[in-house]
Amino acid sequence: MRPPRPWMLPTQPVTRALLLASGVTPAMIESQRRAGRLLTVRHGVYLSSDSWPDDAAARHLVLGHAEQVANPGAVLSHQSAAASWGLPSPSFQDWHEFPVCVTLPPGQGHGSQQRSALHRVMDLPAEHVTRDAEGYEVTSIARTAIDVAAGRPLPDSLVILDAAARQLVGHYVSKPRRSDYANPRLARAARDQLAAAAIGRRPVPARGIGMSDPVRESAAESLSAGHFLLAGLPVPLYQARVTTRGGTFYPDFLWPELRVIGEVDGAIKYQDANAFVLEKQREQILRDLGYIVIRWLAQEIMLTPWVVIERVARALSL
Repeated sequence: MRPPRPWMLPTQPVTRALLLASGVTPAMIESQRRAGRLLTVRHGVYLSSDSWPDDAAARHLVLGHAEQVANPGAVLSHQSAAASWGLPSPSFQDWHEFPVCVTLPPGQGHGSQQRSALHRVMDLPAEHVTRDAEGYEVTSIARTAIDVAAGRPLPDSLVILDAAARQLVGHYVSKPRRSDYANPRLARAARDQLAAAAIGRRPVPARGIGMSDPVRESAAESLSAGHFLLAGLPVPLYQARVTTRGGTFYPDFLWPELRVIGEVDGAIKYQDANAFVLEKQREQILRDLGYIVIRWLAQEIMLTPWVVIERVARALSL
């Protein structure tokens, strides 16, 4: 008996039917599977073991791509598209921790043998579909943001919509600068693109679209802004320039007439060993200029937003 001829193991998900059509035999597939060199990533779809990512988010996308090759016409959507675009999740659960999700045109999507994958059936306008870095179809940034923000409360929807608007502005210019994100014309263009993606969708996060702002730099800032808007607090400036003899600063929140500055802290701010000291120096400079500086943690605004709202309201003397 001759040994099986060598064959190139797939580095992208591929169906059994395609392997057989290319001359690979069932015995060759089974041999590589038993040797641990070939993985079954979903029923009837294979990938080389060396191509299986270590990162959980990357594995989610591979599973999504496997669902697409098994279902021609499938588009990566909702939480899977959000994971692909790197949009922040407003909860403690990342997008890749949810089941894989694809959208198929009407008349398809039935009989999936992978129960962990979610099939949605609807028509997607051509302008709402693009391709990811691997060449697989995925809903556009704007459509993805609308899909995952729909039905969420304002603070949660702003986490998603602000980040999407920020990415959209980044696509409008070759090398986005801080001033580009604060540019009203570019911000309006991003909101218009989000609004266009929401046409025909139900429910529509209409209020969130109108209040989205690409200038906000983090999910915690967006979440805070949403809670402050719902609480009826005065609307601050976001990432506004404050020039001092000690340098130019851009506070997360600024109420200029009241000379109040708000800063939301997350672990990422202090990854640099000197960042904490520099932050304290910056804060003292602002205090010396007569600003009231208030702070809260990202975890606080997620878990106890009313505590943060009361803290800010006291500083604003409301």
